[in-house]
Amino acid sequence: MKKRKKVSFWQNVWRYKALILMALPGFVWFIFFFYIPVFANVVAFKDFHISPNGFIDSLVTSKWVGFENFKFLFASKDAWLITRNTIAYNVVFLAFNLFFAIAFAIIMSELRNKKLVKVYHTMSLLPYFLSWVVIGYFLYAFLSPDKGIFNLWLTNNGKNPVNWYTDPTWWPLIFVVMNVWKSLGYNSIIYYASVMGIDPTYYEAAMVDGASKWQQIKNVTIPQIVPMMMVLLILNIGGIFRADFGMFYNLPRNNGALYQVTSVLDTYIYNGLTATGDIGMSSAASLYQSVVGAILLLGTNFVVRRIEPDSALF
Repeated sequence: MKKRKKVSFWQNVWRYKALILMALPGFVWFIFFFYIPVFANVVAFKDFHISPNGFIDSLVTSKWVGFENFKFLFASKDAWLITRNTIAYNVVFLAFNLFFAIAFAIIMSELRNKKLVKVYHTMSLLPYFLSWVVIGYFLYAFLSPDKGIFNLWLTNNGKNPVNWYTDPTWWPLIFVVMNVWKSLGYNSIIYYASVMGIDPTYYEAAMVDGASKWQQIKNVTIPQIVPMMMVLLILNIGGIFRADFGMFYNLPRNNGALYQVTSVLDTYIYNGLTATGDIGMSSAASLYQSVVGAILLLGTNFVVRRIEPDSALF
């Protein structure tokens, strides 16, 4: 048997030069905006003061304080509140987004009119491209205490108007509805592609066995997209300690009256930074989020690998 000739590294580079050139912009972006800034995490362990000689000099001359900055989170009386809100909201968002994204993808896959499918997909994607600032003003048009659509409707039906921006009762529901509405189209794209990639012979075999449409979905569609569900679940759990700052800041308009139900880690860090100007404390809180997120991602991947190795990330 003829021995296979070993290919050198540079020969491989030349062979795949087109693919490497396509990946190069993304690679450079990660180098400059992700890997290099990682070294700046040392700010979390310093009493950071800005120097007129630039960032590097500020980093070098600032006093090392160890874990003192982390007391900004752990010694605060609101530490439990913001942690609870962040985790609880993200868990609820994860569950609802998963359910509605899969349901929407399956419904779209069952439609036979492909033009309507394109229209529905486009309509569902439009909210994703709107910023939370714009959506915040749209929401205010509905919830404004004096001229909001909801309060006008309540008044016209003989009911008392609700001061939505001082009453925290409805805000958990409002956050869930707005989050699902904004992300539905984007979240459903991958599931829709997975459903459309299922081998039609599975459905044909199910129909031969007399399976109804619901039985086909339950026994064919859902089991086939479980690996994709597991991958996305692992990735989303990695961000469970990070709240959507734009949503939690702009929708309630940073209203102190709603603090108990709208304050999360990201808004707490922002408010703390604007109030004290302490960059070290804010960096410590952000680093804490990243470390916990990485631990959760690795832990979830480990559990999935033990249960279903083919569905794990690595």
